Amino acid sequence: MATTATTVVKRFESPDETRPFAAHGRADVLDMNGHMVGRGEFEPGWRWSADVKPIAGTDSCQVSHLGYCVAGRMTIHMDDGADMDIGPGDAFAIAPGHDAEVVGDETCVLLDFGEFGDYAKRH
Repeated sequence: MATTATTVVKRFESPDETRPFAAHGRADVLDMNGHMVGRGEFEPGWRWSADVKPIAGTDSCQVSHLGYCVAGRMTIHMDDGADMDIGPGDAFAIAPGHDAEVVGDETCVLLDFGEFGDYAKRH
């Protein structure tokens, strides 16, 4: 890690925090001068309503996500009934009010620059 008054360089291999899901993966978190950046590894079988809802305590995910898909696939199910698919190379913006699930048998790896501060964080 390198730090100056205005610049921080960190690696996900040494996260500031790791947040395990109820099952099927984890989120590694870097604190970049007060801005949280997450790298989620969502294993096959992962679904927000089964793996994060018990931690979040809300009916659907109430976090805004802004990110990039590195590997794997995920389908986002918005509370209004709309669905969105994310795959490798896709940048995405997801509004609060959704469920999500991994599609297929490959781990989905997402980088998240959104409101990641309290995502999957036990209180």
